[in-house]
Amino acid sequence: MQGFDVAGFLSNLTNGFLLEGVFVTVWLTAASLAGGFLLGLGIALLRSSKHPVVSGFARFYTWVFRGTPLLIQLIVIYAGLPQVGLKLGVTAAALAGLILHEAAYISEIVRGGFMSVAKGQWDAGKALGVPRTLTLFMIILPQAFRTMLPALGNQVNGLLKATSITSVISMEELMRNSETLMQVKFDVLEVYMAAGAYYLALTTLWDALQRLMERRMERPYRHSFVEAEPAAAPRGPAAIKVATEGGAA
Repeated sequence: MQGFDVAGFLSNLTNGFLLEGVFVTVWLTAASLAGGFLLGLGIALLRSSKHPVVSGFARFYTWVFRGTPLLIQLIVIYAGLPQVGLKLGVTAAALAGLILHEAAYISEIVRGGFMSVAKGQWDAGKALGVPRTLTLFMIILPQAFRTMLPALGNQVNGLLKATSITSVISMEELMRNSETLMQVKFDVLEVYMAAGAYYLALTTLWDALQRLMERRMERPYRHSFVEAEPAAAPRGPAAIKVATEGGAA
């Protein structure tokens, strides 16, 4: 029985083909996060609309993309849309699927962040004559982002691993390159252990970055929760003097 080949595992860790997959995984995550956040912000704003058709569309979008697996969404976009005349390349289909999927979850995170900000902030911006759009991006969003950060961080962690699903449509990221390398070398355990080590390293690095961001954002608020200690009451001769002066007054 063949055991675990440590030398083969270490060789796969430094394999250039796997490293290319790591690079693709990182930029795919970053691009999907940026697009998903912008689209999710828009969906969250639509959801808060007083117009029933607009808010209903936002609810429907969230219901569909949160209620169906990412795998099905990717296959429909890549292999299903050509049947109706819309054909996307592998990279475009992977990005479209990840962005649409992430936007549904991020929209709920953003909506929760907005709800954590007092409504008086909107009124204050209006009273000062600040346009509503400027109020959103300069007053509301910075305050809401502090509340959203832990949930967004968790979403990024999941997105890093979810990029592996794009391998089913032949997106050459870390998982796809691992499959290709395994078929060439037939080192199933060593190749996938190396891929797992890279995923673990990426999520660990992101976790450290998230904690750093949270600490930096908490700094301006720390002193707000520190209560000033009450001044000590005078004792001894000083207390007698104060009492005397008070009686004389």
